[in-house]
Parts: sequence; C-alpha cells; structure tokens
Amino acid sequence: MRYTQGLIGLAMVLLAVGGAAFGQPHAPWPSDWNNWSDPALWVTVGNPGNAGELSGSGAGAEAPDRICGSVAYTFNMGKFEVTAGQYTEFLSAVAKTDTYGLYNTSMWSDTYGCKIQRSGSSGTYTYSVASDWANRPVNYVSWGDSARFANWLTNGQPTGAQGLTTTENGSYYLNGAISDEALLAVMRKSPEQGGRYYIPTEDEWYKAAYYNGTSGVYYDYPTGTNDVPSDVLGTPTDPGNNATYYAANNGLTIGFPYYRTEVGAHENSESPYGTFDQGGNVTEWNEAIIYASYRGLRGGSFGFYDRYLRAAVRYGYYPPYEDYATGFRVSAVPEPATMGLLALGGLGMLMRRRVAPLTDRP
Repeated sequence: MRYTQGLIGLAMVLLAVGGAAFGQPHAPWPSDWNNWSDPALWVTVGNPGNAGELSGSGAGAEAPDRICGSVAYTFNMGKFEVTAGQYTEFLSAVAKTDTYGLYNTSMWSDTYGCKIQRSGSSGTYTYSVASDWANRPVNYVSWGDSARFANWLTNGQPTGAQGLTTTENGSYYLNGAISDEALLAVMRKSPEQGGRYYIPTEDEWYKAAYYNGTSGVYYDYPTGTNDVPSDVLGTPTDPGNNATYYAANNGLTIGFPYYRTEVGAHENSESPYGTFDQGGNVTEWNEAIIYASYRGLRGGSFGFYDRYLRAAVRYGYYPPYEDYATGFRVSAVPEPATMGLLALGGLGMLMRRRVAPLTDRP
C-alpha cells in the first residue's frame, strides 16, 4: 500500500509552532560540507556479523515483515542527511542541462520546499540556496536522484553533463533510468566493480539507526532509547532523545518558514553509532524493494507522527516519487568487500526483541 504522506496537510500551517532555528546548537559540523573524505561527515558502523531482528510487524507498519539490521561488513554511514547546500553543489556541477530531472521546481516554489532556486534556461541553469537553508535536509528528491548523487560522489564530484562519467554510472548503472520499472531493476555494484558511495541498504540504515554494538541490543527509536522522543528543539541545548516530527500533543517541532531543523540540531540525540536525524526531519530512501514495486523508506519526517520513527515500521513508495517529506543520506564501503559479504548483510539471524512493543498512536 502507499506509504502515508500528508498526514497533516494544510493543517500544518495552522498548527505550526516555533520559528527560525537561528542560534540553536547543533552536532559538530564539518568545516567543508562538500569534502566527502572528511571524517566529520561520517560515522563508522562496525560490529560486522551482528544478528538482525524482525521489523515490519508493529502497529502502523505498511510493508511485510523482514529480518533487518544484520550487516556482515564494516561500513561508513553519513552522519547527517544530505543537505540542501550539498545538493545545490551537485546540481551546479551536473545540471546546467538537467537531462534526468534532478531538480524539482517545488524545491523553490512549495511552502515546504528546501528553497534551492534555479535560474537561467536549459544549458545555462544555475542553482543557489540561502545560508539559512543550506544546512537543512534536501527534499523533493526521488530514489533515482539519490542514486545519481551517489554516483557523482563515487566519480569524484565531476563537473559536466549528466552521463556515464558523472551521474549515470559509478556505484549504480542507471544509463538514463527514470521509470518505475527501470529504477527497480538498478542494483548496487560491489567495491570491486567500482562502487563506493551508496544509498544505504535497509540493513545498513537500520543498523546505524537502532543497533547498539556494545550491548548487542536494538532500540525502538534511533536516539538510543525505547522511549518516544520529544519533538521539542532544545534551547539552549538538547537534553537528549529529541527528534523533528509532528507530536499529537505539541504539533510541529518548528513552523514557518523552515519546518525542518538544521541537521544535527538535536545535538545530544544521536544514534548509538553517532548518526543524527534518522528519526524525523525527512524520511529517507534505502535500497529495499517492497511489494516488488516500491523502494524502501525509513525514519519518518517533520510532518509524520512518531510511529514512523520506530524500528518496527517499514514502508516505501515508487522510486521516481518526489515530495516534501522525502530526502536521503548516503553510506560508503571504504574497504573492498565481496558480493558474497554484501549479500550476507541482507540475511541476518533473528534476534529476540528485548523490550515489549509500544502501543501505536493514532
């Protein structure tokens, strides 16, 4: 079934609380957001060969049950969601002629857009984003857009038309794929085949969000806890276990004009491995294929209820889909790994949940 979008709709404007996030603290940021070799952009997810656990059976789940979280190799996960500033850099490099629709006009025109502005005409397009938007997550990006961004990183962030040396080959062979069928057929390449930066597998995403490698326990929320996070943006500091989502008793974390917090704004609410905002802000693409027609999504968004932050809830949608609630982050496999090891990451062994399931909200 279609994953639930627009839970709040136009009522978001009326219920919006808070305002600009100027002066708010945040997790340590890199000095250069576009230097993807900077360790400040990554966390290392170790503990290879960990057991997985059953996900998809919780209230509000919209996809079949699956054992999730077992990964046989050490990998890096983006500490933050890909930001509007990082995506603007990508567009400026490869979208002077936007052959495969990497830019969505709603990024600028929609109330909830990430405010990347395009100027000029095809062949000479330029892109910009204001400084107060640059460190908030990009939205209105499809699974295909995310894969092309990963290819661009894998190819060394080149400048040029969208083609095999920039966006269409690298960690994924896309070669113009834009339809549902074509994007569902795309598979990641192993590092031996030239892959490096990726859309996370569902197991990579799940492990980085919910697993504690020291204790071997999975948590219900990607803030290292089984307690429902608060949706309050801490002032002046984050007390921990906070996320950017819509709380029934409190409304939006922040309202007009931003709606999304700067990445890492909940500075003490990281996952056990140290990622930020895997719950809330924007829901994030992963590589899973669900119902043979959807690519996976995880983590909830600024306009979704807390149940979408939970480990138990799997969902997805058509891979060309772009909307206000959807963004992504990237993973990387820094050392060569065999296809056999990559495949093992998706098998996993069932680990018994150590906590009782939570009652879902309406």
